Order: sequence, then C-alpha cells, then structure tokens
Amino acid sequence: MDVVSDAISAVHLGHPWFHRVRTSGSWCARLDPYDGAGFYVVLKGSSWLLTDGGAPVTLGVGDAVLLPHGTGHVIADSPIDTAVAEEKAVPFEQWLMGTGTRARPGRDETELLCGKYWLDCSRMHPLMAELPEVVHLPSRVGSHLELRAAIDLLAGELDEVRPGSCVALPSLLDLLLVYMIRSWMTEATSGAWPTALGDPVTAAALRAMHSKPAARWSIDRLAAEAGVSRPTLARRFTTLVGRPPMAYLTWWRVILAATLLRDTKETLATIADRVGYGSPYALSHAFEREFGTTPGRYRAKAAERSAPTASPQPTSKQADVGNSVRQ
Repeated sequence: MDVVSDAISAVHLGHPWFHRVRTSGSWCARLDPYDGAGFYVVLKGSSWLLTDGGAPVTLGVGDAVLLPHGTGHVIADSPIDTAVAEEKAVPFEQWLMGTGTRARPGRDETELLCGKYWLDCSRMHPLMAELPEVVHLPSRVGSHLELRAAIDLLAGELDEVRPGSCVALPSLLDLLLVYMIRSWMTEATSGAWPTALGDPVTAAALRAMHSKPAARWSIDRLAAEAGVSRPTLARRFTTLVGRPPMAYLTWWRVILAATLLRDTKETLATIADRVGYGSPYALSHAFEREFGTTPGRYRAKAAERSAPTASPQPTSKQADVGNSVRQ
C-alpha cells in the first residue's frame, strides 16, 4: 500500500459511529476527550466549534472538520468562548437525546453529520500524529472536489433507505476520512509529511518500502528506486522523515507486525515472513525493542483493549434536538 493508506490502516478499528442531527434554536453541547478521531459535516445551516484551549471555528454549509486526536470540544449554534461554554454546554450524548435547550421559533435549522472513527493510538504513524488538533476544510467552489463528492454521496444515502446502505454508509465514511486527510495534505503550508510525500526522492523510497515491506531492501536498492545516489537519498530522507531510510524501514516492519498481531490470527512465523524478518526470533527481538513487550503479550493485550468495541457496527441514527423534530 501507499504511506497514507498504511498510516490509516495501522490505527483504524472497526466501523465508524455516526449521527445525523437536525436542530434549531439555542443549543450548546460538549464532548470530552476520547481515543479516536471525531468529525462534523455541516449539511444545512451553521455552527461554531471550540476546542479545549483553541480558538472558535465557524462552520458553514458544506464545511467538514476532522478532530484527529479526539480533542475535547464544544459545538454550538452561535459564537462562544470558554466561559459561555462552561455555563451553557450540556453533555453531547444528552444533547443527542434531545434534552438540551429548547429551540426558538423562527430560527434557521442546522443539520449536521457527526461521528467518531475508532483508533488504536498505541502505534500512531507520524503522519497521523502530525495532523493538527482541528482540520477545518471549508466548502469552496472548485476546491476539494473529491471530498465534496463524498459528502454529497453520504447525504444521498442518509436521505432515504436504499439497497446496500449498510455496506455503503461505513465505506463512504471511511472514504471521508481518507479525503479529509488528503485535503489537509494538499493545503498544508508546513509539516514534515506533506513535504516528504511531495519530495520525489523521499516519496519514491517510501513508496517502495510500503508497497513491498518484506523485500530485501538495502540503501543501495532504495537509492536505485529513487534514481539518486546513496548519500543523496540518506540526506534528503533523513531530513524530511526524521530518521534514516533503513531505520524507518525497521520501524515500519515492526508497526506492520503489530497490526497483523492485532487484526489476524496468523502465527508469528507467518507474520515474520510477511514483514521481512527471517525468523520469529528476529522479529520478537525487534518487536520487544520497539514496544517493550513480546509479540504474544502484545497480542493478548490488544485483544483485551479492543474487546468492548471490537469491530463496532456502524451506527446510523437520526437525532432531532430541541423543537425541530420531524416525523
């Protein structure tokens, strides 16, 4: 796979949870920090988002926002500051149940698609870790066309029950995550990973390692893939990625092994072969050096950690808040 796909797959668990919310009047809801990534898409109206320690963000129709680190936040119908949020905000789940403040007649309705992606943050790829607390992607004519198309498809699936919706909805939500990250990378003016993936030499070496992690890579072979000399590859790769090419490859192989331990029942010998280690012993040694535990203990702990939410089924609920209930 490619770097972005691998970075997402390494942490992504099960299916996303989501709600479609229709609300009007005065409302203000708080969601505490959590393990995962949250998102909002404004389908109608407008709202304001205030993260813990951040500045308010205005959200308009068609805007998408990703909270990749599960940052605690408040979302409301009007501009807010920390003092107002502390006074007015009700717990998010309570707000979804329709027990928040009552709607004021005549106010325009707001419609939101909101939800969470379940993430295993114990093996976060640096590309994911580098994402800002808030990725705000405003709706602008001619920009983020793929993201806009995904939002339109989601809205269409939510408007009516169609054959195959149970498969289409979670797939479209996963696609939404990819497009939000891709759009951020397109617009990012700083950050190591957008720069690294935009550099043809570094990107070529990364593409080679991620497409064939078990191959017998050497610095010479990677330099040949990138079409440069060994010193040039080593210098550019290390500067942009933060570690030398072979060190990155070793790290990625262990991360990939951890993903396979978590998501499959394959034997350690099979996993070792898939990620480029000559024996289970060699993989165990590298794994323990990176994670401080053995592969067997890691697998057991991962199973315990994911048991309550293992492969959560996609939740599609329509919530009408305040006086905006529709039959």
